[in-house]
Amino acid sequence: MAIGYAARWPGSPGKNAWMVAAVIILTAQGVVAQKVRVEEELEAYPTESVDLRCEFVDGGSLTKLTQVSWIWEPVDGQRDNIAVFHPLYGQSFPNMAFKDRVIFLHKELKIPSIRINNLRMSDAGRYTCEYATYPSGNEQGTTTLTMLAKPKNSARAVTVQAGSRSVAVARCEAADGKPAATIQWLSSVGGNHSTTVSNGSDGTVTVRSEYRLVPTAADNGREVICRVEQRTQDRPWTEVLRLSVEYPPTVTIEGYDNNWYVGRSDAVLFCQAKANPEPTTITWTTASGSLPDTVVVEDNKLMVRKVDDAVNTTFTCEVKNKHGASRQTLTTFVIEALEDPSSVGTVAGAVIGSLLALLLVVTLVVVLLTRSRRQQRRGFPSAGDSMAPGNGGSNGSDYGNKARLLFGGSGNAGKNGTGANNNGPVYTYREGCDATGTLTDKPNSFHHHLHHGPAGSRPAAHDILLCGELDEAERRKFNLDDSIEEEDERYNRFGGGGNILPPAYHAHRGHGGEAEMDVYLDDDMESQRDGSVISRTAIYV
Repeated sequence: MAIGYAARWPGSPGKNAWMVAAVIILTAQGVVAQKVRVEEELEAYPTESVDLRCEFVDGGSLTKLTQVSWIWEPVDGQRDNIAVFHPLYGQSFPNMAFKDRVIFLHKELKIPSIRINNLRMSDAGRYTCEYATYPSGNEQGTTTLTMLAKPKNSARAVTVQAGSRSVAVARCEAADGKPAATIQWLSSVGGNHSTTVSNGSDGTVTVRSEYRLVPTAADNGREVICRVEQRTQDRPWTEVLRLSVEYPPTVTIEGYDNNWYVGRSDAVLFCQAKANPEPTTITWTTASGSLPDTVVVEDNKLMVRKVDDAVNTTFTCEVKNKHGASRQTLTTFVIEALEDPSSVGTVAGAVIGSLLALLLVVTLVVVLLTRSRRQQRRGFPSAGDSMAPGNGGSNGSDYGNKARLLFGGSGNAGKNGTGANNNGPVYTYREGCDATGTLTDKPNSFHHHLHHGPAGSRPAAHDILLCGELDEAERRKFNLDDSIEEEDERYNRFGGGGNILPPAYHAHRGHGGEAEMDVYLDDDMESQRDGSVISRTAIYV
């Protein structure tokens, strides 16, 4: 393009030739500038090392290399030669700040790369690899070295006193970092923050931030988070801070249940205080000043050993810390003594026991009365009945609607079936069983079988039972279904001998003829000491 631009230039041929020569020179300089190969930018950290590479690209046999130098430019306009290499005179390090920290890696003029050890933040800047050549002159390439530094992060809460002015309650800092860090605050408290930046002499940057708010007692213990981000960190750095707001005590009295009765021994009051810092003293007093003798104080607890009229008063609890004092009052009321719950239980137990005993007695009385009435219905004589001939009756006397059949006596039967020892059978009944259902005289084979008496003197018991003309009430007296055990009990009750009547005999209708009844009665007879034989059962009709 430069050549074409010169061809259109008007003028003499001599002038055109001069322009062509100028373009060739500029092109040659561009080619020469590309002969020094370096890295454009490098990053490093303090205390580490870095390699600055440089290489001269062959420009042909006409170019002669005479010397190479490394020049450091910390800021614009300042150039310091830090390393020189000459094929004949060797290497030198004229800058004392880099002496013993810089070395040539190859000791070769074409590859004059160097290494800087134990880097400092102040080593940042531009490093130029410059060749002295013949006949072209100086050739160079420049590398920019950036020094990085990880910041030293820290955060802390600031102890403040509750008040009405905005103050810093937390601080966060990212010191000596490069490049500069950024600080953020995460909080639900509702404050704000301010940030400052300061540069160090070695190129590092320190960033400080404060979190500010108007502190209250409610802010004590709340959390804020400091978050630091910087290029050298793999992830953001965070710190959780718990705010510390100091305030005077707030006091409440707890434990009173409105049930302080005379004689109570477990009455307790608690003085609860919230304060930062913790309370230094807790004091209990009453309206009169001093505490009653029945009261004991332990830390924040007031215990009443026995409630009486002396504690029917107003109690005051006062709490102090370095920021002030606070107090709370409570008026207690003593009421009459309540009934002892244990005595109430005893009385209740006694009442229940008495009721159970009374119920048992009533049950026994009902059972006895029921049994007595049942015995009377089943044939035992009542107070108005005649039990034997000796009681005003005779062998043939009338018992009303009842007739009694007694088994017993000796083998010598008396007249009309009565024995000499009063143990003989006594028959009292209506005679026969006519068409109207009235008993009449009929032969008594049953009696004859037992006592060898004359046949036909008395009707048999089962004849009486089998009389179809008896009315239902009469027959029901003979159809008894009580168990044998019940009859045994009755028998034992009456003794089974002497002049006491034996238990009633249970005649069961419809279980066989007269012969079966005779066999049953034979098995039922029992010999007595006086020689008589008495049946274990009897019938009342």
